[in-house]
Amino acid sequence: MDQEDGGNTRVQLNRSDSFSSCCSFDSDSDDTMTKIKNKDNDDVAETTATPELVTEPTGPSHPSLTVGFTFKAICDIFRKLPSEDLKAVKTLLWKRYPRSFNTPPMHMDLVDLVDRLLECFGQELSLRITETVFVCFKIKLTVGLTANARFSFSDEVRHDLCETLRRTYGDVCEDPSKQEERRPFDDAFTDLHIKSTSNNGPNIEHEVMQIEKLDSNQDIGDLLSTKDILTSERVEQTCSKLAVLIGVAGSGKSMAVRKLIFDWMERRAHQDVSFLFPVPFRDLKQFEGSEVSLLQIVQTLYPETRKLRDEDYRGNHCKMMFVFDGLDEYSGQLDFQNTKLVSDYADPAALNVIIVNLLRDRLYHRGLFLVTSRPQVNTYVPWDTIYDEIELQGFCDSEKDQYFQKRFKDPDQARRVIAHICSVRTLHIMCHLPLFCSLVANEYERIFREQGVQAELPRSLTCVYTKLLLTLTQQHRRFRAPDRSPAEQKDFILKLGKLAFKMLERGEFKISQYDWKEVGISDTEAVINSGLCMQYITKLHVLEQEKVLSFIHPTVQEYLAALYAYLSFRDLEKNIFENQVKRKLKGMIKGHRAMELYKCALDRSLLCEDGKLDLFLRFLFGMAANSNLELLRPFCTSSFTWPSLAEEAAALLRRKIGGGPQSDRRSNLQLCLEELGVHTGAAS
Repeated sequence: MDQEDGGNTRVQLNRSDSFSSCCSFDSDSDDTMTKIKNKDNDDVAETTATPELVTEPTGPSHPSLTVGFTFKAICDIFRKLPSEDLKAVKTLLWKRYPRSFNTPPMHMDLVDLVDRLLECFGQELSLRITETVFVCFKIKLTVGLTANARFSFSDEVRHDLCETLRRTYGDVCEDPSKQEERRPFDDAFTDLHIKSTSNNGPNIEHEVMQIEKLDSNQDIGDLLSTKDILTSERVEQTCSKLAVLIGVAGSGKSMAVRKLIFDWMERRAHQDVSFLFPVPFRDLKQFEGSEVSLLQIVQTLYPETRKLRDEDYRGNHCKMMFVFDGLDEYSGQLDFQNTKLVSDYADPAALNVIIVNLLRDRLYHRGLFLVTSRPQVNTYVPWDTIYDEIELQGFCDSEKDQYFQKRFKDPDQARRVIAHICSVRTLHIMCHLPLFCSLVANEYERIFREQGVQAELPRSLTCVYTKLLLTLTQQHRRFRAPDRSPAEQKDFILKLGKLAFKMLERGEFKISQYDWKEVGISDTEAVINSGLCMQYITKLHVLEQEKVLSFIHPTVQEYLAALYAYLSFRDLEKNIFENQVKRKLKGMIKGHRAMELYKCALDRSLLCEDGKLDLFLRFLFGMAANSNLELLRPFCTSSFTWPSLAEEAAALLRRKIGGGPQSDRRSNLQLCLEELGVHTGAAS
């Protein structure tokens, strides 16, 4: 541009301590001619003043100063001008930069004018020219200009915040054993099933039994996406700026949070939100034992926000959203009655006080707050706080298919995996949990990697359920109860399994308070720490309700019952199907015989015509497979080994099938063979 104009074209300003109202655009003159708009006509008067040169930017501009942003910012400014003022601006630009504009800009519309400015002068200098025009003409839009300057400044902070969030949330690794294999988030995410209602109870779809719906909420509710959470329309509808997203362990809460964050970063949703701050509860542990404010928490986790001013937090022009993920990981006491009030985001207090005031919707009344949690045993929001409770239910059938299509990049492999899962009814049902889908995909990827892409996929269930148990009780719970010893963990699993078996025999799937206290387990451990159970509310009568528990799925109850039977026999030499006197006598005469348990379980299962022990039996035989014996080692305390257990169990099943049970019972025995890794054709 300098070569074309034959001189150094600059924006010149007359400045004392601040911008003067006298300025001009000049090329080579040593004096600045002041241009002031005459209200009676479009002539421009000239005044001599001492110039101060505003040089063109020498360094790189901030990455947030994009062409799109600059174009919008300048258009927003010029759009506020009366037509007479805009005409005077065009006249001034033409007089000072005739060679840049080539033709008079008087007849250009706003879009063409701003486009020409950017083409000639670039982003940063175009903004400076625009600011100078306002000062030159003493236009009564200084407030608007200041607001725009703030918008530009805030956009820089937003850009830096997005870069930080992109490094944290921009890609995912679905197999913990292969951290180097990370993928862009969009290549991995599949839509989740979010309901506008809560207390919907567990998924009770089952391969064998018809289970009555356990929930109390008969309202179907609306289907939501993460883009619908805390939108202006929903905030107005629910009259609340606090939303609580609940979901059982493995239902995809963290993925939903990641999706919300990612869509905001990519400007695909929540664009009325100026700043979005994810604050995982596990990251809040660093603030325990000291007084801290919400402002200090944000600035510690996101240092780039230290550039924001008090007016940004208190003004209406900046809307802020805070996402607190994993309330179930917080171990502090929530005393909603006696905790002091904190309503200013800059006031320091103990972390527990900050969280209580957050859940009371008092902490920062201008903010939007999303909290995620497993279904809590104790109340996580006080009764007198208005909040929007929504429930995440995992995947629908179509979303299950989409997940595996994204996970397996080879279309043929994806089709094969989907067809295989659909052929194993229980696998397909349990894939409503994204965590379960991930475990299945990890196992199939391992098989393809070790045995080739044409390898036969297993039809067994026990392996995946065992990995689900290990993931929930060992990996996920370390954030909730890290001090629990292996012995305490096993004791809890045995007690929960004992309860599962007793309920299974009675055909029950709802756990009352009496039930879990009778076996001596903690509801907090069952729901929050282990994630194997969930809580919901049942309405006994119109004005009476009760908090009850259930397993996160009936098949998890059946698996834990089988695990209880297996561990009791292996480590305690206790056959749960025999009475105590007979058990002592057998111990004295015959010693430890593995097949006694399997014979008793098989006979008991065949007596149940409703099939209520069918899945239990399949899991119990699956635990005899060598691969599952290795996975279950962390729960076993006995060093006793059964080298031929799988072979003996398979032989027992073949004899029973050969004995000619009813056809519907025979099919389940053949599925038990599949759990042992034996092809069902061997039974014929």
